[in-house]
Amino acid sequence: MTRICRRTRNAPGRTGRYWAALVAAVSLSVACAPPAALPPPVAGDYSEYSLPDGAQILPPASSVPPPPPDPSSCGALSSLRPDPGLRPDTAPPGSALAAIVARGRLIVGTDQNTNLLSFRDPKTGTLQGFDIDLAREIARDLFGDPSKVEFRLLTSAGRFEALENNDVDLVVHATSITCERAARVGFSTVYFEAFQRLLVPEGSDISSPADLAGKRVCTFIDTTSLATIQRVAPAATIVGVPDWDDCLTTLQLGQADVASTDNSILAGLAAQDPNLDIVGPNLELEPYGVVANKSHDDLVRFVNGTLERMRADGTWIRLYDKWLSLLGPTAGPPAPSYRD
Repeated sequence: MTRICRRTRNAPGRTGRYWAALVAAVSLSVACAPPAALPPPVAGDYSEYSLPDGAQILPPASSVPPPPPDPSSCGALSSLRPDPGLRPDTAPPGSALAAIVARGRLIVGTDQNTNLLSFRDPKTGTLQGFDIDLAREIARDLFGDPSKVEFRLLTSAGRFEALENNDVDLVVHATSITCERAARVGFSTVYFEAFQRLLVPEGSDISSPADLAGKRVCTFIDTTSLATIQRVAPAATIVGVPDWDDCLTTLQLGQADVASTDNSILAGLAAQDPNLDIVGPNLELEPYGVVANKSHDDLVRFVNGTLERMRADGTWIRLYDKWLSLLGPTAGPPAPSYRD
């Protein structure tokens, strides 16, 4: 009798149950395996952003700086009287004024990072601001054309050396007149009076120098503002920066609690961030002057003539309203003082 062999079939569901059991066993094996080692931690402090390039935490002053001499006590606020007979076409041969006229343009040192005073317009790429327009008014009186001025960008630390080397004719760069500086360079009459104050984020508990102990204060390295903060807030930590826009950055990133310098400069920072407020009392008077080489008396007299015109014809008021109205109403330009 012939036997017929048949292929045996798996019972329904047997294969599915087999594979499910196998997958479960593998999963259990993986789950019970020791975890893979974590990558080693990356060295470094990530508790805050890096400070802007060139910014630094300054070491504490070895002693509290004394108050600076009042610039009126050394005669620094009194300049040379304008000479009505001094005109571009009658400039004495060999004088600074004659050299400028022969060149056909005025060379002025300034910077491009001080909003409202001297800054580069992001739309046009041109320099704008109160100080820039002041320089153009001097060029207007020299050549009858306010565009005949060449601007050269300088650091605060390099502005006086540039004058001494005759790399520039003038510096128009929010420069405060001090006795020490007046011994080195020539100043015009005062064209603007600023006051050092404090700039804080909205809602800050800082309202005066008494609140600065243990706080980080951003200020400029090569200016009179630094010594003032060291004097009025010796227990503060100072963040020194090379450009004023860096103080805006440090405030926005929480790297500084407050910035301090002239209110004209602080207004330029506040104009870029509505969450910042200027607070506190006036810490120091900062009288601005146009700066020239110490030996260029003829040029100082000519600049003072331009400032006299600007006071008389309303140009100064117009420039104030255009650039500095954030500081509030003004009583007008500072009265000139002459020593001759």
